[in-house]
Amino acid sequence: MLRTILSLFVALLFSVTSAIAQSSDDIVWVQLEAQPSLTQASENIRAYAQRMDDVNGFALGGGWYAIAVGPYRREDAENVLRVYRAEGVIPVDAYLATAREYRSQFWPVGANQLANPQAALAGQQSAQNAQPDTQVVIVETPVEPEVAPVPQQPDETVREARASEAALTRDEKKTLQEWLQWAGYYNSAIDGSFGRGTRASMSNWQADNGFDVTGVMTTLQRDTLRRQYFAVLEGMNLQMVSDLDAGIEMIVPMGAVAKTASEYPFVQYQASGDIPAQVLLISQEGDQNTLFGLYDIMQTLEIVPLDGPRERKKSSFVLTGQNANIVSHTEVSLKEGQIKGFTLVWPAGDEERRIRILGEMQASFTRIGGVLDPAAGDDTAQDIDLISGLQVRKPKQSRSGFFIDRKGHVVTTAEAVQNCTKVTIEEDYDAQVSVIDEALGVAILSPTSALAPIDIATLREGAPRIQSEVAVAGYSYEGALGAPTLTFGQLADVKGLRGEQELTRLALNVQPGDWGGPVFDAGGSVFGMLLPRDAQSAQQLPVEVNFAVNSDAIRTLLAQEGIQADLSSNGASMAPEDLTKQASDMTVLVSCW
Repeated sequence: MLRTILSLFVALLFSVTSAIAQSSDDIVWVQLEAQPSLTQASENIRAYAQRMDDVNGFALGGGWYAIAVGPYRREDAENVLRVYRAEGVIPVDAYLATAREYRSQFWPVGANQLANPQAALAGQQSAQNAQPDTQVVIVETPVEPEVAPVPQQPDETVREARASEAALTRDEKKTLQEWLQWAGYYNSAIDGSFGRGTRASMSNWQADNGFDVTGVMTTLQRDTLRRQYFAVLEGMNLQMVSDLDAGIEMIVPMGAVAKTASEYPFVQYQASGDIPAQVLLISQEGDQNTLFGLYDIMQTLEIVPLDGPRERKKSSFVLTGQNANIVSHTEVSLKEGQIKGFTLVWPAGDEERRIRILGEMQASFTRIGGVLDPAAGDDTAQDIDLISGLQVRKPKQSRSGFFIDRKGHVVTTAEAVQNCTKVTIEEDYDAQVSVIDEALGVAILSPTSALAPIDIATLREGAPRIQSEVAVAGYSYEGALGAPTLTFGQLADVKGLRGEQELTRLALNVQPGDWGGPVFDAGGSVFGMLLPRDAQSAQQLPVEVNFAVNSDAIRTLLAQEGIQADLSSNGASMAPEDLTKQASDMTVLVSCW
């Protein structure tokens, strides 16, 4: 009977209310309660639905879930709130809430009133108006068309607040302390124990937010603090996404990203608005070797900057990278032959929102059945600079160099390694800059891990004859070809244009990628290192005019660093194919990241 009376009351309210379009803030729900567990919220919703109409469930974020009835126009909702309280069918601390306070709808299953509250309200009105007029005859108790106003019920008393607080779990109490700490009112341990420090912070928060200062927060006050805490996430539309192909369930900021593609092993969510964000779901079958391979591959991607901590364990890894533009966080783990995880890429400088969203993703990440099919992806979009549709990180620049001893020391041009976050040899081996001689334009690199060069340079004592044939080995196209090439030319002079004794002048056409490469005589001895062209010079020399620092100057610099180079005198001429093989074994790609 009560349910019928209340249904009729709501129908009467709708029948006399204007049908003018309302703003989203004029359309509200009556929030009955919030639960920190989806299971508990679902159980309570079913209980409410047995005695009330229009019951809904919404995710609030932070692991909280709201139960609400509606939607109503605000003036109607105030009457509904008053009547339901008077009937004792809803908690006394129920209040009005707008769509902006909710993330996504989980009850009824498949409903989405938040997408268009006006349409939801209109649909509800249509349903009410469609009820036959004879509905009134089944009412056993007459209902007056006008309800006498009921005095507004106060918030919880201190005693009631203590009772509702006592029902909180220890984790929920810790969460409340974290919220108070975030708001700037609490600076002690997060221990779930409400001592004098916690009580004082509650009192200060109550005073600053217009509540009676009691030191005990009511249910409404706790929910108000929670809404303040999550206000930064407004517009992020955090939704629980269940990807059955990847076998992953997780909260995703659908207000900032949208699903765009599946390219094994990634499900990609790209930016959908002004925020340059990105989310990856990672899913593939494999073992520890597969996991470690993924760890290495991820670090080659442009979305994983070089700066930031890395941690790899036996069955998991975490990658954090940041630069001036983005902050990237990746978590992946191996369980029962399945590798699953996620990546969040967020713009730099928006830390509070990024950390909050990351926390939501971490807390909600759940493995469900299934793993991404290796065939997932678009084979038509092929690019050597892409891995599974993601851009591979490229170095700022790449130049050439050559091994000078069996310990893996490399001679290259100083221009190649200036202003670098990281320097690599052959893109796979990290190196440190041991010395830079700006005057000569030469740098010496030391590998951070042991290397065993196939071959090393033999420095020539003295210069070849002028006009003799010479060759430069280098990565002309900065690594695009995967191997060095030889460029042939002539020795034009054994000194520079201004008589510099440490230089030789060459007559040959080279590319910037060749700079730093070894210059060979006809017998395969290295008599110099190719220098960059001076872009700042006022003189524009012919393209075939290039210079190299000679082997004598290089040998002197090496000796100062305690590096002993192999020496040779003029030897017999080598066949071009033999010179090419020798050059390939000692010439390396030097990359600046």
